[in-house]
Amino acid sequence: MYKFSLPLAALMLLALSGCSSPGGSAALGVLGGAAVGAGGYEYNLKTQKDRIDDDLKDGKIDQKEYDIRKDQIGRDSLVQ
Repeated sequence: MYKFSLPLAALMLLALSGCSSPGGSAALGVLGGAAVGAGGYEYNLKTQKDRIDDDLKDGKIDQKEYDIRKDQIGRDSLVQ
């Protein structure tokens, strides 16, 4: 959670400073929305990866299934 709070605080500061001009606040709103959306998407992928790691450790899936799922998650990631 701490990783997201510092960028969020910086984004809020930029948003407040850009509110003095209509164009600035609109642009910051678009960028802020995109950043939050992408961050949420990557967080979901990390959660999925953690889940398959646990499933492998618990013996719920085998190594082949783990590799397939990990590859799928990697292909879905925006950060590669």
